[in-house]
Amino acid sequence: MRLLLAEDSTFTRIGVTEILASAGHEVSAVHDGTALLATIERLRTGEVAYDLVVTDVRMPPTHTDEGLRAALLLQRLPRPVPVLVVSAHIEVGYATELLSTAPGGVGYLLKDRVVDVADFLGAVDRVAGGGVVVDPEVMRELIGARAVTRVLDRLTPREREVLALMAQGRTNSAIAAELVVSMAAVEKHIGNVFMKLDLSPDGDAHRRVAAVLTYLQAL
Repeated sequence: MRLLLAEDSTFTRIGVTEILASAGHEVSAVHDGTALLATIERLRTGEVAYDLVVTDVRMPPTHTDEGLRAALLLQRLPRPVPVLVVSAHIEVGYATELLSTAPGGVGYLLKDRVVDVADFLGAVDRVAGGGVVVDPEVMRELIGARAVTRVLDRLTPREREVLALMAQGRTNSAIAAELVVSMAAVEKHIGNVFMKLDLSPDGDAHRRVAAVLTYLQAL
């Protein structure tokens, strides 16, 4: 895949670039929010194309929330670009907006909790494929899990199993193969999940992301 890495720390930028390149990815890098925004404009015009953007949150010039503001812009492009935020910080306002409104292909990991290279590369693949990957600590900070757990109690054991596989970025066909059931059965379970979680029919992609976020909040 073609990836863009936005990271201001030289050592982190070099290290993550090497990890991604070792997995066979083509990696370009920028080191501040200004360069990232310029690249997003080039994405908008079609001058460049990336399968995924991996970004920190706080970068020059303001060292506040450049990465998350850029992530929102990436998801609002005519052709949204999957984005994986990897940061030492949780910016509640922008993060909540990103994770609750993204059409898909979004993730938020905490740097000090990324301890396994294989897990990180797996997260990269899942987000690039349209899945959602969120560190449980992020979700607990943003919303809290107690009320969400009660909502998930509405689901049957099979529906929770289907939702757990959705949270891993599995497609409907992959879920059917994993559970050894028909596609029609999977679609019925997913429809029940949407209904029981009170997710309005704004499009299956949006509802799928919202359902996965609800599940992750309860972890």
